[in-house]
Amino acid sequence: MSFQRKVAAAFLLVVLAHQLFFGHEPGWTLGGFALAWAAALAIAAPAVRRRAALPALGAAALFGLVLVDDPSPLAWALFWTSVSSAALLTRVRFDDAARWAVRLAAYAVAAPFRLLGDALRLLRRGTGGGARTVIGTLALPVIGGAVFILLFAGANPLIGEAVGRLEPPSFWETVVRLVFWGAVLVTVWPSFRPYALRLPTVRVSGPLLPDPSVATLTLSLLTFNVIFAVENALDLLFLWSGAPLPGEVTLADYAHRGAYLLIVTALLAGAFVLVALRPGGPGARSPLVRRLVVLWIAQNLLLVASSARRTLDYVDAYQMTVLRLAALAWMALVAVGLVLVCWRMLRGRSAAWLLNANALAAALTLAGASVVDLEATAAAYNVRNAREGDRIDLCYLQQLGTSALIPLVELERRAGGPVLRDRVAYLREDALAQLRREQGDWRSWTWRGARRLAAAEAIVGPEKPRPPEPANGRACGGAPLPPPPPQVQPPARPLTAEARP
Repeated sequence: MSFQRKVAAAFLLVVLAHQLFFGHEPGWTLGGFALAWAAALAIAAPAVRRRAALPALGAAALFGLVLVDDPSPLAWALFWTSVSSAALLTRVRFDDAARWAVRLAAYAVAAPFRLLGDALRLLRRGTGGGARTVIGTLALPVIGGAVFILLFAGANPLIGEAVGRLEPPSFWETVVRLVFWGAVLVTVWPSFRPYALRLPTVRVSGPLLPDPSVATLTLSLLTFNVIFAVENALDLLFLWSGAPLPGEVTLADYAHRGAYLLIVTALLAGAFVLVALRPGGPGARSPLVRRLVVLWIAQNLLLVASSARRTLDYVDAYQMTVLRLAALAWMALVAVGLVLVCWRMLRGRSAAWLLNANALAAALTLAGASVVDLEATAAAYNVRNAREGDRIDLCYLQQLGTSALIPLVELERRAGGPVLRDRVAYLREDALAQLRREQGDWRSWTWRGARRLAAAEAIVGPEKPRPPEPANGRACGGAPLPPPPPQVQPPARPLTAEARP
């Protein structure tokens, strides 16, 4: 009975996906489908409601709500990870993030084979023991129902007209539908019948690498601390205080160089502490080495802060982008990782603890990124910090689409000159029209889009006329295109030799 219930749940999800997505732009429907998937899993597989899998199922429901608010690939990936983890937790216990990532990868790779094997199993079993039984069970209702529909179509003109309007799909449309249904089934079926990879337990009796001597570690850490102190002193003197730089080096050159190389340096420092200072080793037991490590980690944290400052200075010169926001978040994760490495050494935590703690920090960061509209954040930052209207990158705001609508409305209200105001009004009207089209379709409607549209219309007021289209069209950022250069006519060719001068 449990197997038939899972088949029915998967079939209903395929039907729902066809109604919501086939030939339509997804919107809140992606979140609605995710919530339906989580609910179907909870009903068809009661094991996911147990204590071990319930937190993952709850996370899947939360990311489903995020998808209702604003669908994105990141939110969908986090939902899939959560719902797949809930299914796997009914078969195997969570140990550490690395082994769990391997299980999720095996779960995804095995999905088509799992579906094929279970389909063959269903055909063999049918309802009584064979594929012939399945065909016999379905033949009477299908054929009998078709006969009665044809009879009623001849007796009732309304039913006859409805049947007459039915057009069988073309061959290629049928193929596309079958491929779509198969893709949905391959996606949802593994959660009902998960494949849990059994990983062997690796027991390490001793350190993988020989521990460096205390003298080696002490000299290395003294050297590293001195080198890092020089770099941090220069950053404090010129980057943070704004003191004049010697020679022809400008503050922009100093600030914009090395932001990411310094992060690589901090990562190498963390790797050194992990490899050379395992908990319980001779270095970790030495008070001097421990103090030098803490000092070095503190210097690395200052180095990460300087990298973030360099990135912010770069943003001041070239404006904010989504990638630069992601870079700042990555720097924050590196800083958290360094603190966790130091804490592991001081408290003697295991490698699994460090791995899980870093995975949790990364998961929380990704979850926050799935909730926050990074494109709208970048657009709002650029508009808010634009010292002069003509310095803002309108082309980038146009690339951000409807996410930049509210910042464009604000920029239009304080645009200085008529040229800038015309360009911003064009971009604002274009984004507003796109958002209205998306919100006008119940499938592409989103909760965030509805809030954004209401806020924009409340500020703009009555619908404004669209800015006039220039004679030669508009370029990136709404800039009017110049007229094409005049074509130079070649001189007329003389017809006879006498006509030549």
